[in-house]
Amino acid sequence: MPHTAIVTGGTRGIGAAISIALSESGHRVAAAYAGNEEKASAFNAETGIDVYRFDVADFDQCAENVSRIESDLGAIGILVNNAGITRDGTLHRMDFNQWNAVLQTNLSSCYNMSHAVISGMRERNFGRIVNIGSVNGQAGQYGQVNYAAAKSGIHGFTKALALEGAAKGITVNAIAPGYVDTDMVRAVPEKVLEKIIATIPVGRLGYASDIARAVMFLVADEATFVTGSTLSINGGQHMY
Repeated sequence: MPHTAIVTGGTRGIGAAISIALSESGHRVAAAYAGNEEKASAFNAETGIDVYRFDVADFDQCAENVSRIESDLGAIGILVNNAGITRDGTLHRMDFNQWNAVLQTNLSSCYNMSHAVISGMRERNFGRIVNIGSVNGQAGQYGQVNYAAAKSGIHGFTKALALEGAAKGITVNAIAPGYVDTDMVRAVPEKVLEKIIATIPVGRLGYASDIARAVMFLVADEATFVTGSTLSINGGQHMY
């Protein structure tokens, strides 16, 4: 049945693909974004999907905007915590702001958004939460202690919240994408990107649609027996 879904970072890259897939499946979608008004407006015009601007690292903004979205579109049944940033650098050169910005946007946002929707999901005995982690949260990555720590934290957060929600019909799962063909990955220097692709057994970057397809499986009404799992989608780059 159709639900109201929130996708953070939902107007670009992986988030946009997820928002579109959910909308095309009949769900009412709110795509949250942080600041790129031009991209968000273009996304809204092209897809008709409602967009909401707020900072997912801010607890109060998350609570206020979840209430606003529920007023506009209905009670939240699906939450996809996808928003993420990078502030790369080796630890000895990384200042606190680089560390903290990534931890707050990538990890604390999962708490902020999940906290805002979990009580309603418990009352309705239904919920689907999908957190977007990363292969670099599983395997680590040079120059990304902040990003790897945040994404690794997402995987632990997922397992713990899955235990809390299981008896209330709430499933909580994570997806750990490998390197996906998005603006963020394409910003990597060409020679570095070539080396990365050489480590991927299938021989290419992932597509945003690869991740969206997995989200659709995890949020289905019928996906009642999958919770606390991390689905790795990385072309065979990292297996464990």
